[in-house]
Amino acid sequence: MDFKTALRHIQKKTFAPVYVCYGTESYLIQEFIQKLTASLIDPQDAAFAVSKYDLAETPLDTIIEEAEELPFIGPRKLIIATNALFLTGAKETTKVEHKPERLLEYFKAPVDFSVIVLTVNAEKLDERKKLVKSLKEKDCIVACTTLSAGELSSWVQGEADKLGVHFAPGAMDQFIMYTGTNLQNLSSELDKCAMYIGRGGKITIEVLEQLVTRSIEQNIFIMIEHIVQLKLDKAFTILADLFRRKEEPIKIMALIARQFRIMYQVKDMQQQGYSQQQIATQLSLHPYAVKIAAGQCNRFEAAQLASILGQLADLDYQMKSGKIDKSLGLEMFLLRLMV
Repeated sequence: MDFKTALRHIQKKTFAPVYVCYGTESYLIQEFIQKLTASLIDPQDAAFAVSKYDLAETPLDTIIEEAEELPFIGPRKLIIATNALFLTGAKETTKVEHKPERLLEYFKAPVDFSVIVLTVNAEKLDERKKLVKSLKEKDCIVACTTLSAGELSSWVQGEADKLGVHFAPGAMDQFIMYTGTNLQNLSSELDKCAMYIGRGGKITIEVLEQLVTRSIEQNIFIMIEHIVQLKLDKAFTILADLFRRKEEPIKIMALIARQFRIMYQVKDMQQQGYSQQQIATQLSLHPYAVKIAAGQCNRFEAAQLASILGQLADLDYQMKSGKIDKSLGLEMFLLRLMV
């Protein structure tokens, strides 16, 4: 089942005996566990009713035995076990031996006072395995995978609603562009903005400029957005700020090249009829990054993007061979883009 469906079941107090949370969005996995804990366990019993294990160190047998023991306090107990790599196709490096058949046996007559949550940070499970097939049939698998561009915007809006704040027109896209697509980072930066403006306040672009912490990658991303929009002054302001922060010009150049390479690939694949979601999968990028790149590459012909990549390759050679001052080389490159 997907993440939202799993949460709806929890809200209705409909619990499965076992859940497997997998995916690359560890923030969603933790959110699922928090909501399950809040719904299943009385807060005053949590210290004794919630057990946590690492399957890299603890065999699955121990998890099952823990589940079958009566609760010490309260009517129910929750057992959380991380690193369930035996459910994936990854090679396990641990010497702990797991017996998946024990969980299959447990499924035949699970106790009604325990809920087991197995988690694994992996893009997918190995559906060839009998246990995974059984879990899927019983609708116990919760996918905490990368959100699409639309889902990411909806998620940010939902978090803002919980905090009682709202975005000014255009500020949400700017917020995601400044912060990136990592949900933990988005949540932290949104909390910071909400504390600053107060409940009922409006998050404006000015607030974002003042408060949001941007990585060098995000600064490059924004700088290229300014270039695409022909905002020369803003692009140079960001570049000057990167220089003040002692960022290495060759690193800046490499990140610029990466973004233009993405733009070229997105444009090429769009012309072949690929959807943005398909492009994201093919290029191993977040769908939101593809959405932004798709908008940016519309200003350029494919031949122009190829030419820019050639200029960057030439600049890379000149900078590394000492034939040009690194900072000056970058500034001249930006000026040529604006012509």
